[in-house]
Amino acid sequence: MDTTKIVTCLTDLEEVAEDILTDRRTIIDLDRTRNGNREALRHLQKQGDKKSWIVMGNTFFKLETESVEDILKKDQEKLDKEINDLRDNLKKKMDKIKDLEGKPALKGFNLKPLNRDEMSAIYKTIGK
Repeated sequence: MDTTKIVTCLTDLEEVAEDILTDRRTIIDLDRTRNGNREALRHLQKQGDKKSWIVMGNTFFKLETESVEDILKKDQEKLDKEINDLRDNLKKKMDKIKDLEGKPALKGFNLKPLNRDEMSAIYKTIGK
């Protein structure tokens, strides 16, 4: 193997590794935002006021609490989707690193959890 192929291979490997680290940092940041939204939703539910303040960008708005909760819930769904997409892409990027290293892909990491319907079907089958 000549040096240009080695340098190219190492460069590709470094790029993918940097993408993985960036995605992990992004997941952490999005998770912090998601936790803040969760705390805000809990506070709004306990508070019981008809109107609440919300900040959007650099501006404060006083809106109906139900509207604020809807905004936060939609934001939560969007954050959940972004985090799950990043996690799925992380698995693909890890497989790409293994491929560049010439090693077999990790087995068992592409599993998906059972959804509620699948779990209830299993419980019905085993009689619980």
